[in-house]
Amino acid sequence: MSLFDLKLWAGVLVTVGLYSVLFKENKFYRFFEHMFLGLAAGWMLVALWTETLKSAWWDNMVGVAAEGTTPGTSGNWAWALLLPIGMMAYFVFSRKHNWMSRIPIGIILGLWSGQQIQVWFERYGPQIANSMKPVIPTTTDALFQPGTTGMETAAAAAVRNEVYASEALNNLIFVITLLCVLSYFLFSFEIKNRLLRNMTVAGRWLLMIGFGAIFGSTVMMRFTLLIDRMYFVWQEWLMQGLLGR
Repeated sequence: MSLFDLKLWAGVLVTVGLYSVLFKENKFYRFFEHMFLGLAAGWMLVALWTETLKSAWWDNMVGVAAEGTTPGTSGNWAWALLLPIGMMAYFVFSRKHNWMSRIPIGIILGLWSGQQIQVWFERYGPQIANSMKPVIPTTTDALFQPGTTGMETAAAAAVRNEVYASEALNNLIFVITLLCVLSYFLFSFEIKNRLLRNMTVAGRWLLMIGFGAIFGSTVMMRFTLLIDRMYFVWQEWLMQGLLGR
């Protein structure tokens, strides 16, 4: 049996073993689940060194030049102080000295908390800005935005800057949806206004529609993975590997 055949049989065996949980919980599935977790843990150790510790810590400390830079970069040996601080985290397994594990945790939490203001603004600031959409058309020349293929750069930019009726309608639906969803989360006071109460009900339904669409896309992604593995078992292993010989 060649190395290719061995990999093919191993892939089919692992695929059938993992999908056997769809029938019921069994030891066959448990074996491959634990094997997958063991391989994932080993891969994480290698990835921790190659993608984080070596590139972000070791190379900067000893002065290894990054790819595409001039060699001979002087090292920053102050980074060596991070090693004992990081090793303190492993004292969590010691009953006598487990208090030392709180030192790196406190440092990480302090640095993380200080960065969250900037992280929050970089993540949600553009979303807030993009939610302010124009709802009034700026031109009545066409219902939809015409194509810009073959136009000069200035003419194409002028077409894209116009707000057409179809785009304004989409923006209006977006703004109404946003306001209804936000009004649903007004839990701090009793809502007596009829308009606001109807907006909260509409916001609840719109949230359910959105969550349903997300759930549907998740299910379709699972089916995509299933179809890919079944194609591998049926086409590559059975039809081409066994019956094709």
